[in-house]
Amino acid sequence: SAAEELAALEPSRATRLEGGAETEVPVDAVRIGDLVLVRPGERIPVDGLIADGHSDLDKSLLTGESRPVPVGPNEDVAAGELNLTGRMTIRVAAAGEETSLRKIANLVALAEQAKSKYASLASKAAFIYAPTIHLAAATAFAVWFIGTGDARVAINVAIALLIITCPCALGLAVPAVSTAASGKLFRERALLKSPTALERIASVDTVVFDKTGTLTLADTVLDDPAGHDPESFAIAAALAESSKHPYARALARHAKAREIKLLPLEDVRERPGFGIEGRYGSEAVRLGSAGWVGVADEAGNATYLKIGDQEPMKFAFSNRMRSGAARAIGELTEMGLDVQVLSGDADAAVEHAAARLGIERWQSEMSPAEKSRFVQELAENGRKVLMVGDGLNDTGALAFAHASMSPASALDAARIVSDAVLLDPDLRSIPRAIRISRKAKNRILENFGIAACYNLVAVPVAFLGLATPLAAAIAMSASSISVTLNAMRLK
Repeated sequence: SAAEELAALEPSRATRLEGGAETEVPVDAVRIGDLVLVRPGERIPVDGLIADGHSDLDKSLLTGESRPVPVGPNEDVAAGELNLTGRMTIRVAAAGEETSLRKIANLVALAEQAKSKYASLASKAAFIYAPTIHLAAATAFAVWFIGTGDARVAINVAIALLIITCPCALGLAVPAVSTAASGKLFRERALLKSPTALERIASVDTVVFDKTGTLTLADTVLDDPAGHDPESFAIAAALAESSKHPYARALARHAKAREIKLLPLEDVRERPGFGIEGRYGSEAVRLGSAGWVGVADEAGNATYLKIGDQEPMKFAFSNRMRSGAARAIGELTEMGLDVQVLSGDADAAVEHAAARLGIERWQSEMSPAEKSRFVQELAENGRKVLMVGDGLNDTGALAFAHASMSPASALDAARIVSDAVLLDPDLRSIPRAIRISRKAKNRILENFGIAACYNLVAVPVAFLGLATPLAAAIAMSASSISVTLNAMRLK
């Protein structure tokens, strides 16, 4: 189902260019070498190379990169990326089943099949318990029939043994705890989706976070708005009003919130992949990328305003940290868990976020396949990984991880493949979920212990013919009540 959700993100139709004419065709009809037109606001339907046009792409779906990426001719693009600002003509390199998006979907399907083979504690116990008890009952019948020659007595003893050892306590050991723990987790704003999630979450020793959309929120905010003079800010906001670029929208939102009056501009036009330009009085004004306005090196997520011959002014942006992120990381570290960050975002953005949260181990600019391989390598080294992510680029890693969680704001495919969904935007629900899961696993093991001790006494009593079927039924009910009460201690 998660793989199907991923495939659904790929547009079903594409605009193919043939002899200058535009023809809308199914994506499956597109062939390598064809030219495909992608307009602003559309998702790219194929993998390919830009033949003509400039634009800004939102690659966060595939790579997790938080800032829009300016692209131009001879640069690679992938199916599923969102075209933000300009028309592009793309020469097809892969379509249909061969796109990077479909390959991620196939990877997720493979991982989901592997995870479904996980056997729960109850299944493992039942595999041993059921044949053992039936063998004991058959032996009791044989011994009593040979010893007394009375089939009725032998059958009564065998039936009493089967009743007294009826695996009700064993059958309740896990679901009684799971029911209590699931309710407690739901009150802590975490929704379990897998029947074995509790056991797997309880045993994790490593927590791997995605950055964009997980540790940080997806919305872009302006840093240090008070650091700009009112006139420059009003010019920048006036230019930003005419663009759909995320940085421009953030500037415009901030200007509106501060009730800044926009200055009148003339000849305003957007240059896709570069920025916006216009005139303020007699001076040319530009708002856009560092190279376009004459800045040598761009540091971090920023756009620049150039007014006439003045020195360009920097407007820096960042993604807000998700509520409770720092405290959640601190609690996980105190619990002895190894915390890491895997992100497709740029080095500077990932390093900044990791430093703010006190995470020492992080990796940036990772593709979806690289994230999946990293999680698999941790598993091969004996680590039990809890993966927390929200995007398309995380789905493979979420599926391959020992256990996985995603926020409620995550992509549908990420939520589907995860073992638990965090209904609260506050990340402190993660350490709480792990603590509750560990307590639940302890209660399950205690219940198995209660059932084992009960059977160590009950089997000899029944085998010696000291229990009638009625007494056996009463004893069996008592054992079931005891494990249920033990499970209720979680509340």
